[in-house]
Amino acid sequence: MRAVVLVGGEGTRLRPLTSTVPKPVVTLVDRPFLAYMLEWLARHGVDEVVLACGFLPTKLRDALGDGSRYGLHLTYVEEPEPRGTGGAVRFADEQLDGGLGERFLVLNGDVLTDLDLGAQIARHDEAGARGTLALVPVEDPTAYGLVRLGAGGAVAGFLEKPKIEEIDTNLISAGAYVLERDVLDLIPPDRNVSIEREVWPALVGAGLHGHAHEGAYWLDIGTPDRYLQGSSDILAGNVRSGVTERLDAHGIARGGDCVVDGHLHGPTLLGDGVHIAEGAVVGAHTVLGDRVRIEPGATVTAAVVLEDAVIGRGSTVREAIVAPGARIGADCTVTGGAVVGPGVVLGAGNVLDRGARVFPGVRLPDGALAF
Repeated sequence: MRAVVLVGGEGTRLRPLTSTVPKPVVTLVDRPFLAYMLEWLARHGVDEVVLACGFLPTKLRDALGDGSRYGLHLTYVEEPEPRGTGGAVRFADEQLDGGLGERFLVLNGDVLTDLDLGAQIARHDEAGARGTLALVPVEDPTAYGLVRLGAGGAVAGFLEKPKIEEIDTNLISAGAYVLERDVLDLIPPDRNVSIEREVWPALVGAGLHGHAHEGAYWLDIGTPDRYLQGSSDILAGNVRSGVTERLDAHGIARGGDCVVDGHLHGPTLLGDGVHIAEGAVVGAHTVLGDRVRIEPGATVTAAVVLEDAVIGRGSTVREAIVAPGARIGADCTVTGGAVVGPGVVLGAGNVLDRGARVFPGVRLPDGALAF
């Protein structure tokens, strides 16, 4: 079975992590983010994935290759201009010999999940559906567009970001669809088409069904807070990924050539060549990428520090993200969802909090920020 994964967006909500690389290949714990989806699809019998690309497609190819390491074959399709979610699927079909096939999957590439695709496909077959949407329940339905189901699981309608008094369901679309080929006939060629706003409404009452996945893990990794949540959940084993199999009895996974003279608390993952100096503390739910250096007296907890970054003497990084190659000076505080971009240099005594973001290549002198 073929699957189309929509990866054409620029990941603007996740900048500066995505300022220089596309979101699908931003490192999430120990691999490119999209690798989790590719492995998940392979476990459900998908043998070819078509990546509908837009932003920096060459970097996608360099990071993901031909897909063989994930147990499938990757095909890259580059849109000449943004086509929207529906237009991207139609364009991908046009570029492939034989098209996408009589039945195929469409996935939103922003999602970390372990939904049971096999159960969704089975429900699609039982209903004789033209399209079947994966649905998941949410605690706060006011923040999402909701999907109403009728008899037999048929989609009865959609409710966009409703008021409290309008809410009669807590199901939202999870960005995973089983589609029959004739759905492509509803997508006009050569223009921007939203599958959510134009195609699904046209299919209500005409073969569109929903399958509610109860108890499955699902997270849209679209913001720094959700990126941190996804990292923590992977380390905790809340989503199937294989990462927890690497953790030792203390909840620590260490790469090669690590030097740990400080204190470690699991669950935590260290890449290759990490150096944690004496007097440093690395707390739970932390990821340290390859060749990261934590200097004496520094504390890093519930954070992600990516490859070649340095956390200076006496600094605190908590619930924050430090991008590749960044250097945090002595006695800095980086907390509260702050993001330090690639190659940033923070002088001593800077304070970043409350979601502050510093973009790639910026150099800040000592004490320049108290955010």
